[in-house]
Amino acid sequence: MKKIVLSIEGMTCSACSNGLEKYLNKQSGIKQATVNLVMANASIEYDEKILNIDNLNEFVKKAGFKSLGEFKEIKIERKSKKEKVKFICFTIFVVLFMYVAMGHMINLPIIEAIDIAKNPTGYTICLFVFTIIFLIYGFDIIKSGYKNLIHKTPNMDTLVGIGVISSFGYSIYNMILILNGNHTAIHNLYFESVVMVIYFVKLGRYIEGISKDKTKEAIQKLVEITPEKATIKVGDTEKEVTIDEVHKGDIVIGKPGEKISVDGEIISGKAHLDESFITGESRPISKTVEEKVIAGSINYDGYIEYRAERIGKDSTISEIVRLVVEASNTKAPISKIADTVSGYFVPTVAVIAIIVFIIYLILGFGFTESLVTFVTILVVACPCSLGLATPLAIVVSEGKCAINGILIKKSEILENAQKVNTIVFDKTGTLTYGKLKISKIKNYSDINDTQLLQIVGSIESKSTHPIGKAFIDYLEEHNLKKIEVKEFENVAGFGVIGKVNNNRYILGNSKILENYHIKNVYNVEESEMAKQGNSIIYIVQNEKLIALIGVNDIVRDNSKIVINTLNERNIDTIMLTGDNNETAEKIAKDIGIKKVIANVIPTEKTKVIKKLTLQGKYVMMCGDGINDSPALATSNIGVSVKSGTDIAMDSSDVILTKNNLTSIIKLIDISKKTTKIIKQNLFWAFFYNLLMIPIAIGILKPIGISINPMIASISMVFSSLTVILNTLRLNGRYFL
Repeated sequence: MKKIVLSIEGMTCSACSNGLEKYLNKQSGIKQATVNLVMANASIEYDEKILNIDNLNEFVKKAGFKSLGEFKEIKIERKSKKEKVKFICFTIFVVLFMYVAMGHMINLPIIEAIDIAKNPTGYTICLFVFTIIFLIYGFDIIKSGYKNLIHKTPNMDTLVGIGVISSFGYSIYNMILILNGNHTAIHNLYFESVVMVIYFVKLGRYIEGISKDKTKEAIQKLVEITPEKATIKVGDTEKEVTIDEVHKGDIVIGKPGEKISVDGEIISGKAHLDESFITGESRPISKTVEEKVIAGSINYDGYIEYRAERIGKDSTISEIVRLVVEASNTKAPISKIADTVSGYFVPTVAVIAIIVFIIYLILGFGFTESLVTFVTILVVACPCSLGLATPLAIVVSEGKCAINGILIKKSEILENAQKVNTIVFDKTGTLTYGKLKISKIKNYSDINDTQLLQIVGSIESKSTHPIGKAFIDYLEEHNLKKIEVKEFENVAGFGVIGKVNNNRYILGNSKILENYHIKNVYNVEESEMAKQGNSIIYIVQNEKLIALIGVNDIVRDNSKIVINTLNERNIDTIMLTGDNNETAEKIAKDIGIKKVIANVIPTEKTKVIKKLTLQGKYVMMCGDGINDSPALATSNIGVSVKSGTDIAMDSSDVILTKNNLTSIIKLIDISKKTTKIIKQNLFWAFFYNLLMIPIAIGILKPIGISINPMIASISMVFSSLTVILNTLRLNGRYFL
């Protein structure tokens, strides 16, 4: 199976996106298709043995829309000056039209040639010309409505199209009568319904277009973080090129004050880099040879040369943007409900309008009144606001989350995070910084401490575990060279193995001793070190335990605040770690976690998560590192604390790129706020329709309350505006 995201042109409402989605999912060879109205794209998973991109483009075309090819970037198509001028011109035309059509009702001065009383023919022809102009202006609406009706996916445009054509056709019939001398037919002209409905639909879409573009701005800001140009080294000379001209392996130059152009590894020089947009670390980070740099970070003070490694779509920023776009192409359960309702809503309204039209004729209301009621029902029921209710809120929330360092892979997380009642935390690198320092050495070998740490540091340098960093830092601080390590092996959840100077060393936690049946004869010393808050590394040489090394970690500044906040909200917190119980208990007590599960390997972590979910808990697992991946995947919501360069490899549902645990609280709050906004949007969308449809039918005519197609179109615009303005409330304090 292959997955592709296509840019789609021509979608105007949820019935459009829902209809296209249904049509695509019916096609042989397509496993799953999800259509996003706000982002104007379709995510399609298909069998590449059966279909290709040309087939997919053809499916989209047959459904009444246009495929613009593979979705490559987020485009914010701001309203051009030409388009604004065009809209202003048609606004002036509307004012002139209404002056001619209704000016006589309030005794406004009218040119004799188009006066309804003095020259009915001139009056009729004038209105007809204006109407033709507006039919051309709104031809895209009528065309879309027709295509969707033909493909059995009727949408909002179908309702508007039928209403407009009906009014226009009936007005043309009466215009012919007028031109033949029957001037009484002038009271049966409904050209103003055609003009006003098209104008207000266009007005609503103009406003919606601006609003939908605003929801993409947060994502666009991420794209703009990286510079457009780079300086590469060609032999002994420097050459300025565009980012697209940089290739993997090129040597790129970074000068003070410049942004890093692409992800890479420093091969020469040293500098302090600002990576706050990814890591959240406010202070510049010192980077030197063999360390990674991220595109978009700012070089404060040094000259460096770095080898380009991840460019274009493989870069960290591109990966973040891809994750956000993919998340917006998934659907929350509440969104699926809205899509289902919208899919049935349009044909139901069409049937209601036809039935009411027939009933009016049977009751003797006359063809004119029956037709006006028919058109009014179709126009007032247009589900524009229903189409915006969910996707607009989801995209706004996801874009703002991205700016604040919370990357969400599935939009359903925004609905489900509020359900969390249990959060399980890994210790090292999650509740703590993972910046370990060697604090205690119990050496029982004939090797001195420096030599021992040089051996251990050389082996640990091949590991990615945070504990290994403590030994690497020790080597650098003491200017010790790494010794060659042979037959290196990573034993997940236990430790590492390596051969140095023909001696086989096993390094790890207490579990590794059990795994290799090595007796621990230093239990008293082990207990003493653990009580002091040390994580203990056991050093085995040739099957004999020769040393215990204690390392201390630093608890994250905000860990205690986060845990206390969760406790106040009655959310259970659990520490789940592979570290020894005494060390874990000490840290847990310091920050307020009441339950600790220690000495567990990765597979056991997964079992703990499964057990909690079977008990009816809605579990969020927050971890760091490859060892936590199984547990992250097993939990209801997996949250990882990651550096920017790890994003592409991450297997969790949520990534906290700024390594800030307070983001967990923010995520839960955002979830509550977003779901609340979506429910309010759906209420207002249905409220307008449920309120206005009965009025359009004529239920309140006995008490003198009725509406016409023009009032119906105005109501439709207000419905959409209500949803848009309510959604923009998501830009409030939850995203500060």
